Amino acid sequence: MVETIRTDVHSDYRVTTPGDHLNLLLGWLQRLLAWQIALTRQMYGALADDEYRGLYIPEAEIQRLNFDNRDIPPDLAAARADLQAERDRIAAEAHAAAATGVALPLLRIARLFDLSPFARDLLLLALAPEIDLRYERIYAYIQDDVTKKRPSVDLALRLLCPDPTERLAAREAFAADAPLLRYRLIQLFEEGQRHAPLPAQFIKLDQRIVTELLGHAAPDATLVPFITVEQPTRTFDDLILPDDIRSRVGRLVQQPAMPLVLALQGSYGSGRRAVAEAFCAAADLPLVTVKLDLLIEQDSITSPVTLLSPLEAVQRVLREATLRGAALLWQGSDRLLAGEEQSGWRAALLEALDAYPGLSFLVLEAPWEARGMLPHTTFLRIELPLPSYAEREQLWRLRLNGDGPGENTLAALASTFRLSGGQIRDAAAMARSLSRWHAGDNGRLTQIDTSNLYAACRAQSSGRLNSLAHKIATTYAWDDIVLPADQIRQLREICLQVRHRRTVLERWGFDRHLSMGKGVNVLFAGQSGTGKTMAAEIIAADLGLELYKVDLSTMVSKYIGETEKNLDRVFKAAREANAILFFDEADALFGKRSEVKDAHDRYANIEVGYLLQKMEEYDGVVILATNLRKNLDDAFVRRLHVAIDFPFPEDADRLRIWRKVFPADAPLHSDVDLEFLARQFKLAGGNIRNIALFAAYLAAEDGDTITMSHIIRAMKREYQKLGKLVTATEFGDYLKLVRDSSL
Repeated sequence: MVETIRTDVHSDYRVTTPGDHLNLLLGWLQRLLAWQIALTRQMYGALADDEYRGLYIPEAEIQRLNFDNRDIPPDLAAARADLQAERDRIAAEAHAAAATGVALPLLRIARLFDLSPFARDLLLLALAPEIDLRYERIYAYIQDDVTKKRPSVDLALRLLCPDPTERLAAREAFAADAPLLRYRLIQLFEEGQRHAPLPAQFIKLDQRIVTELLGHAAPDATLVPFITVEQPTRTFDDLILPDDIRSRVGRLVQQPAMPLVLALQGSYGSGRRAVAEAFCAAADLPLVTVKLDLLIEQDSITSPVTLLSPLEAVQRVLREATLRGAALLWQGSDRLLAGEEQSGWRAALLEALDAYPGLSFLVLEAPWEARGMLPHTTFLRIELPLPSYAEREQLWRLRLNGDGPGENTLAALASTFRLSGGQIRDAAAMARSLSRWHAGDNGRLTQIDTSNLYAACRAQSSGRLNSLAHKIATTYAWDDIVLPADQIRQLREICLQVRHRRTVLERWGFDRHLSMGKGVNVLFAGQSGTGKTMAAEIIAADLGLELYKVDLSTMVSKYIGETEKNLDRVFKAAREANAILFFDEADALFGKRSEVKDAHDRYANIEVGYLLQKMEEYDGVVILATNLRKNLDDAFVRRLHVAIDFPFPEDADRLRIWRKVFPADAPLHSDVDLEFLARQFKLAGGNIRNIALFAAYLAAEDGDTITMSHIIRAMKREYQKLGKLVTATEFGDYLKLVRDSSL
């Protein structure tokens, strides 16, 4: 052991590298430990070399336990003062070196976590065994126990604070809310004694702090599955944003650093993460992304990590971000903030947001306000809207990069599908894959086909609508429907309203004068079978949109308020799905408001009023079909953009329907008299379709062609279903066939 104390070992205190600083500090620590050894010898005298010291307490040691600092020999007291002066000189040189740009990890950690000089030297004391195991033996000797290889709190206090008053003040460094434990820079543990008092607990440096002090930047091993660290390079010039949002965020970047929580609200693909990355790139900040959903469900992750409590997890995250001088992006925070339950994870997240002195980002889908929950930080929420028509067209152009169809198609895509930037990215990638698949064996992409683009756009639709409405497969085209020319023109006008929304609403400025009513609300009125559903399918196919039929039985509820909730879910899901909503027999839901005689009448009227509001807010296409137009509420009809009456077909129209209803491959016998069928039987197109289909089945059973006999037999069954009488006036010479008992 050291017999004499020398404080002049280092005459050169120059610090030019982090290694210089660490070597100087370790040299100082060695001399401090040698001083403590000499003091121990002074205290215990001959007992210091007793091989059984620590295993029993002899009477002579009791006398030594009353040793006081005032009993320190003058030479040792002077040596301790010299050691303190040496520590001050090292500190002064280190600060001077840091001022010239030399990166000194210990000083940086002390500055980042606001450590006192005592706490800073405590880190050095705990770091020494991580560098050289010989320090463990020295600590064990000084602590009078070979098993005590880590410095105890008592050793740290005695070694670094010679004055008892200073020692009492230094105990505050071990408080739970003090930086050492709050940021998990050290860990306190007990050995062989439960509920040991603070001085008897031992100090271990957290491994992440060890790596940082040694000049390494390896992330916390326990956080590796749950965070990503990057230095963003994306700029605001790379983003397609509204000018007002770009200027607002740009002003925030220019402001002095302050505790700030920036909530970025938007749908999937709206650019929330991109805005955070561009902000960090402009401010020259690294970005630490926290995967909150994985943290919450960490027990399902198959990795050799210890499960983290909510408090420990966020403390480690804050420490990592502080060490890197990074901004934090809390991914999946909706799950915690949107709910009302006060879970441990929610409380820990709110505490972290309020405690972090830097920049934090929240990625939200639904609006959320802090409302006093973050008293120590500034909270701002920025809503990122879906891109405008022009912005969508620009995004399509960038994503397709010349591989797609012409400008007209891009304009149609931008106008038809209200996709976010991320959805356009995904759709373009999917369209490329589909085009390669359809290219054949070579798989070489020459150009992305328009049909693949439309299919990829439809694939971006939200699946939530499938649970609320029934998707109708569109099989009809314009040539399949039989209507008067004016009704056909009206149907085509619906499509042009969708295609040219960009020109009218945005380029010509109508959007600025319309807060609501930007969608296309259509009413189809006519008897059953006149082609209302077919027309809806044709419009959907022409626009390349999906058609969803809303089941009214799932919408209307006898419980007050439930109908409104169901309607809200449908319209919200339809907006995400870029779909056409089709309400059949709409008069059941959109009926006239009645005079209020009781509470039921009042709430029924509220339902109709709420539906009118949702119709005006919805910016997509809604088609309502009714057999009884007169039953619809007048205020509702006024809010419609288009109302089309589907007339009962006349002779000429019925003939066209009969000619179209049989496919080209159907074996139609020459005795089939379509003119007779159209002239004699006044039926709607839906009934004619049923008759043709059943006649085909009858012919298939007979193994023959479709004859007039098969059609007449099918006609009889349709009349029976409709409750109509079979008369000679209509059936003529075929009446005998109809009355044949074998039928």
